[in-house]
Amino acid sequence: MTAPTAPIVLPVVAPARPRPTGLILAVASALAFSSSGPLVKPLLEAGWSLSAALVVRMGIAGLVLAPALVKAIRRDPRFLIRHAGIIVVFGLTAVLGCQLLFFSAMQRMPVAVALLIQYLAPVMIVVWVWARTRLRPSRLVIGGSVLAIVGLVLVVDLAGARFDLLGTLFALGAAVCAAAYFVISERAGDDLPPLALAAGGLLVGALAMILLAVTGVMPFHAPPVSVEIAGVTLPWYIPLLWVATASTALGYAFGVMAVPRVGSRLASFIGLSEVLFALGFAWLLLGETPAPIQFVGGGLLLAGVIAVKLDADAGRIPTAAR
Repeated sequence: MTAPTAPIVLPVVAPARPRPTGLILAVASALAFSSSGPLVKPLLEAGWSLSAALVVRMGIAGLVLAPALVKAIRRDPRFLIRHAGIIVVFGLTAVLGCQLLFFSAMQRMPVAVALLIQYLAPVMIVVWVWARTRLRPSRLVIGGSVLAIVGLVLVVDLAGARFDLLGTLFALGAAVCAAAYFVISERAGDDLPPLALAAGGLLVGALAMILLAVTGVMPFHAPPVSVEIAGVTLPWYIPLLWVATASTALGYAFGVMAVPRVGSRLASFIGLSEVLFALGFAWLLLGETPAPIQFVGGGLLLAGVIAVKLDADAGRIPTAAR
């Protein structure tokens, strides 16, 4: 009789080098997401409730990407049975949780503080992967994390900011949900098409928000208002259609396709560029000119992302989702 042998467990790592298409998709995703804030803000100020804006945003975006979900179901009739759990979790965390918790935090504290806390997500992923794999992050990753956070602090401009305990908890919850977005997206592949995951998650998020509104947990107001953007008066549906299609649908589509190609850690750091793009859109659409210190912060943030990218080129990115 031969002695039993222990099973061989092979470490799972991301591709040695991030694919260029993944980097482009990650930047495109951040650019798409960044336009939503400056366009939704005037609607909320004009009388729209958060629940109404999110239902329209997630619902239309989910319908835009729905053909990918239908295609996956036709190819595999048991697709929803096998992947219902991860789609629901993605919808409740990466879609609904991110948006609902962030806007809830924003209503109790300055937007800058809420942004800073939410964008701790990349650091959370670094710490979580370290705990899961027992592999200490390289100096490039640690240095890049420090540079990115310092740059983020300068970009969001915390001068005179006040803190609120409940708002801080909401923002931390949004950060956890943002981290979940990157980690869950990394599991997409041939068996779970990225676009089908995004479509299912958006529709789940929209249905959950409708349930909150119908039960009276959240107020629902959608008056037929006009808003002024970049000096032009527009009916309510113009900015909402842009936010739902160009911002949300493309943002999630590009994002879930990018993460499997570059890994959740690098993708999350590239996602920080959303803050820089948002500053640009606020400058162009709302006339909010960035201060000089914010440009310095943007440079540091980009330096941090480059440091993490160099580490990725060395092939040292553990696959967090597995």
